[in-house]
Amino acid sequence: MGISAFIEDYPERRAQLRRGIPLVVALQGFSDAGGAVSQLEQFFEKNHSPETLAVFNNDSFLDYRARRPAVTFVRDRLVDYEPARLVLESASDVLGNEFLLLRGYEPDFQWDLFLKTVTDIVDEFDVSVTTWVHAIPMPVPHTRPIGTTVSGTDSDLVESRSIWKPTTKLSASVGHALEHRLFSRGSAVVGFVLLVPHYLANTEYPQALITSLENIMAATGLLFSTVDLMERDREFRDQVEEQVRSNEESVEMLTNLERRYDEYVNETDGTDTPLAEHEGDLPTAEQIATQFESFLAQHWGEAPPEQSTESPDD
Repeated sequence: MGISAFIEDYPERRAQLRRGIPLVVALQGFSDAGGAVSQLEQFFEKNHSPETLAVFNNDSFLDYRARRPAVTFVRDRLVDYEPARLVLESASDVLGNEFLLLRGYEPDFQWDLFLKTVTDIVDEFDVSVTTWVHAIPMPVPHTRPIGTTVSGTDSDLVESRSIWKPTTKLSASVGHALEHRLFSRGSAVVGFVLLVPHYLANTEYPQALITSLENIMAATGLLFSTVDLMERDREFRDQVEEQVRSNEESVEMLTNLERRYDEYVNETDGTDTPLAEHEGDLPTAEQIATQFESFLAQHWGEAPPEQSTESPDD
């Protein structure tokens, strides 16, 4: 591994882990609609007690001015200086199956060094599969399941779970670069893109976390409990439904979103954009989503209802 990649390293802990385990990647800094990745980090931190195997060197990978560390001023002194962390950890699922967890910030610098370090980790542990998740806002209704775009080496998952299969150019994240690197060398890798309702993109949407975990379980064979999350999701949806029902315009807009979504699912092969504009007098999906988002903002203030900043199962 690169000499400057880690500021802390615990080889004795790594040596105790069995080989052939999956690697789950949860990096913040790219698109995170519905707080999918941030909630995923909180979920693992609270429920699966990850143990640190290595800490990446911020001086190699972090733009401090773009991600300024938090510091607390107490009366006459500064305390609790908290720079961002990028860490490799180990954890176990509810059945005791071990997995690797790479979480923290998306590196700002030295992507080649980062990719080389992660591929070395994949080789060191003979990783069974690497999987990662991110989420983008789309003009889709919250009354339908969160759709997913699947990429990587598992054709069965692509066929069974990928609702949208576009051909497009986009600005790459380090997750994309890592998936491309692993795919190119023949390593098992699966990427999931969640299609989160546009008007809930700035919330901590429980269904985004549930869908993330379901996809990770499908890719890795790991098992995580989502019972408490489902109750939280029901409460969240009740709040949204209450606000929608209170306004006739919002009901009509949601109905149009549902109609377009259902038309897309029933009539396309997944290569078109969800809710793309059709002929007729319906407004565009973007117009519907913008109007609906504006309506929700008027009722909730600056944004739709957000979950607590505490861990999802609190």
